Amino acid sequence: MRVLFNSRAKHDYLSDALTLLSGWTREGEQIRRTLAIDDTQHAALTERVKVVADALHLRPEISRSPDSTQIRVGHGNGEPLTEGEVLLAARIEDAYRAVTES
Repeated sequence: MRVLFNSRAKHDYLSDALTLLSGWTREGEQIRRTLAIDDTQHAALTERVKVVADALHLRPEISRSPDSTQIRVGHGNGEPLTEGEVLLAARIEDAYRAVTES
C-alpha cells in the first residue's frame, strides 16, 4: 500500500525529520553541517558519502577547511528539499559516526 502526501503534509514530514538530525541547520532550501574532523577522517567520510549519494542520484557539496569539513545538501535554486536529501543527511550522520568511532 502506498501513502500519498499532499504538499503541506510532505513539508511537515520533512521538517519533522530534520529536527531529528542534530547539528544540521537549514538555509532556505538547503541543509548544512560542519564537522570537526581531521584529514584522514574527511577522506573516509567523503568516500562513504559518495557511495550513498550515487545510489540516491544526489550531489552534496563537501568542502574542507584546515580544521573542519562542511557539507551542504539541497539544490539551493528554489527547489524544495526532498525526502532523498533528508535521507542523505541521515546517512551522512551514520558515516560520520562510523569514521569518528574507529
